[in-house]
Amino acid sequence: MSDVAQLLTAAASGNAQAAEQLLSAVYEDLRRLARSKMAGERSGHSLQATDLVHESFIRLIDAERRNAWQTRAHFFAAAAEAMRWILVDHARRRATAKRGGDLRRVAAEPDALPSVTADEDQILAVHEALDRLAAEAPQQAELVKLRYFAGLTLEQAATALNISRATASRHWKFAKAWLAVEVLRDQ
Repeated sequence: MSDVAQLLTAAASGNAQAAEQLLSAVYEDLRRLARSKMAGERSGHSLQATDLVHESFIRLIDAERRNAWQTRAHFFAAAAEAMRWILVDHARRRATAKRGGDLRRVAAEPDALPSVTADEDQILAVHEALDRLAAEAPQQAELVKLRYFAGLTLEQAATALNISRATASRHWKFAKAWLAVEVLRDQ
């Protein structure tokens, strides 16, 4: 853990060798997260798990040179955010007029968030609602990013956010209900 923290700090300051060692140290964790997100995608999807890992890592290195990571949990929170934006950007590109346009909203079930892999329109709807949630309840929004976009379990997300499992559970229930209402309102 301390080796990863040192690599995080060195990579954030622009050390290319540390960035390479960091990628080696966290690659399998990032790949596992990306594979879980890509498993349910339609066949012939142009984005692969390896591409998602590499693009998110490049974004992390570029962004984090300005803001050093404090911990491994902070790094994975940043990775979740990067994967979120990559999936959202991909969904937006597919939804342009050139590729059919005319976005349609799909109703979210009130007790569950739509699957990241189910439909690009749902990804966009959750993304827009998540931005509004972040303005009102930032910690709940971070929990959603870790669970929904990075695929962490409730326990893993609680650890990453340095909160108890019970608090994470309450935040998760609140966020799911809040987002379901917001997604339905946007339709």
